Amino acid sequence: MLRIDNLSAGYEAKEVLKEINLEFSKGFIYAILGPNGSGKSTLLRTIDRILKPKTGTVYLGDIDIRNLSTRDIAKRIAYLPQYSNSTPYISVFEAVLLGRKPYIAFEPSEKDLDVVEKIIKDFGLTDFAFRKINELSGGEVQKVLIARALTQEPEVLLLDEPVNHLDPKNQIEILQLLRKLTKKLNLITIIVLHDLNLAIGFADYFIFMKNGKIYHMGDSSIIEPTLLKNVYDINVKIIEVEGRKFVITLA
Repeated sequence: MLRIDNLSAGYEAKEVLKEINLEFSKGFIYAILGPNGSGKSTLLRTIDRILKPKTGTVYLGDIDIRNLSTRDIAKRIAYLPQYSNSTPYISVFEAVLLGRKPYIAFEPSEKDLDVVEKIIKDFGLTDFAFRKINELSGGEVQKVLIARALTQEPEVLLLDEPVNHLDPKNQIEILQLLRKLTKKLNLITIIVLHDLNLAIGFADYFIFMKNGKIYHMGDSSIIEPTLLKNVYDINVKIIEVEGRKFVITLA
């Protein structure tokens, strides 16, 4: 379990997150939703200990993450920011292997290579494992970056808008794969998304943020027009097709 107790964080004198209390369980996808500037990316950065909280604590199991070494954090939490260095002139295999860095002392072990080969297969990257990153499409590069994160064998996977610049086919393929691997590997997967319909289609739980605070959270039953009006200041209609909700924005 990942637990956040009374967390406040920000940048220099600016407080962005205010009194955040959350719990995340393994095997589920959590979508972090809310308008720009609501603190979604800051929350991920604080969980990954990139940003030091002003108050409060992040626990992984019973361990305060402040007591973990940088290497232990890298083994247990994988974070993919909105903009990531994709090292364009190395091969797919080499890029994914970089995810094993926390485990490698001198050179990759047989286990390291086995983990990389399996992840490459899971992500459908086998046919171009030795092509350069700069020869790939945007969707393929994003798969490589997520594959690299998963080679860390983390307990927690943090993804900040991982599909926002991709076409619908690649968005769906990546989110379907993340859903499958979250269940199979018993991960805690936390994804910042802007597309409400994608979130509804692939997440198990929804955390709405506004002005640096948790506004509301729960399963898909909480997603109603009044909530979206209060969070985003938009008017919507919600329809159901084969048991799944869809959000339609009204003019």
